[in-house]
Amino acid sequence: MNADLTMDLVARVTNGDRRALARLISLIENGAPDARPALAALHRLGGHAHVIGVTGSPGAGKSTLVTQLARVLRQRCQRVAIIAVDPTSPFTGGAILGDRIRMQDLAGDSNVYIRSMASRGSVGGLASTTRDVARALDAAHFDQIIIETVGAGQAEVEIVRAAQSIVVVTVPGMGDDIQALKAGILEIADVFCVNKADRPGADQAAAELRILLSLDAQRGPNDWRPPIVKTVAMQGSGVAELVDALAEHLAFLRQTGQIVARGERQARSEIQALLYQELMRRVDTRVGPDRLAALIAEVAARGSDPYAATDEILRTIGLP
Repeated sequence: MNADLTMDLVARVTNGDRRALARLISLIENGAPDARPALAALHRLGGHAHVIGVTGSPGAGKSTLVTQLARVLRQRCQRVAIIAVDPTSPFTGGAILGDRIRMQDLAGDSNVYIRSMASRGSVGGLASTTRDVARALDAAHFDQIIIETVGAGQAEVEIVRAAQSIVVVTVPGMGDDIQALKAGILEIADVFCVNKADRPGADQAAAELRILLSLDAQRGPNDWRPPIVKTVAMQGSGVAELVDALAEHLAFLRQTGQIVARGERQARSEIQALLYQELMRRVDTRVGPDRLAALIAEVAARGSDPYAATDEILRTIGLP
């Protein structure tokens, strides 16, 4: 498909064509070489949707919670898109893509769009093209875009680079989850959700989170204090309160100007990622896998050092 046709897809997407949206997302996921002009156009057209990241350990009930979030948002006349990132099998390269099955009862609503994506080995709980897909959904005039990560653990801090508001989901009785929060995820949460709160230990889990938040010396008196919301997603209990907390967080970002700062941080990380991709592409094409492997072997055998190897690679690709 040439660039003119992809730009035609963008125009159709902005006019509400769902088939064009599905086709454009497929091109983005497959890394089509003609997609770059479309991606640039999508970036300029976006910036209107509230992008929500939902992360947490496997088994925390994220998919059920996301489905209920979408229901409440639709009751409030919001157009909702869901990106459900599923893990890719290390054996077959395929993905289960089960979230779409679990969310089928939303599929009949023309104001809800669900897209399952395979992580394709990307670290951090997201597929490498997740941000670009979110841009397409933003350009398609969805008010709320919910990104559900694969549930890979602490590496899920990658969601910070894609979402404006982040929900970290935990459940009672998972003490290891609370320990993991200390190690990294605590800093990324804008809202904590204790799901399956009808189980014993829900109050204790919430209390442990409050203690952790009270010990966070990084937050000043004027900083956002992440609320802790207890939900029972299977019953829909507490989900409206979770939606309220997310709306309050978005309002806080806008009132304080932090939404601009977050956007700049995300743009910086994306530019850095693109620079890295381009650098590695040049290394592959100009240095070649054989010479790169030889350099690595020399460094490993102490016949050379990483600095000399790097200098040679940079000279080969035309960088001083």
